[in-house]
Amino acid sequence: MQKEEIVRHTFSVLVNNEAGVLARVIGLFSGRGYNIDSLTVAEVDVHEKLSRITIVTSGTPMIIEQIKAQLGRLVPVHKVRDLTVEGPHVSRELALVKVVGSGEKRVESLRIADIFRARVVDSTNESFVFEIVGATEKLDAFINLMEPLGLADVSRTGVAAIARGPKPL
Repeated sequence: MQKEEIVRHTFSVLVNNEAGVLARVIGLFSGRGYNIDSLTVAEVDVHEKLSRITIVTSGTPMIIEQIKAQLGRLVPVHKVRDLTVEGPHVSRELALVKVVGSGEKRVESLRIADIFRARVVDSTNESFVFEIVGATEKLDAFINLMEPLGLADVSRTGVAAIARGPKPL
């Protein structure tokens, strides 16, 4: 028997912006043992009181289909899109990365930051805080390169994603 491949998917979920909605969505995942790799939520329509939840999760194709179907059945959910399979989409994440060091390590961290187009948003004599925006893989690579140079702390926003083209969610 061949084992099904575990794949990563990005879901965009349009929901009512009201108390308890996020807890219900998270409860769906935790109650069934599904992991959430990234989660972001923000109001996207003030007049209609709607929010967009962007969820990145991994699973076999069967589990991904179950997640999509179960999300669609939740009462406060208006629309669920699996951006990974529905066509091209743009996804970005932001990270603040603190690096503590001196001398050559300090210079090297600035050089790498320049290559990755990370901005220095805070600087002291002993540390830098870099702001970097991009695909999750880009942020992971930058953070890995900063580890031997004095990586002290990381704060990440989670993935924000949107379908390309004229069609709205």
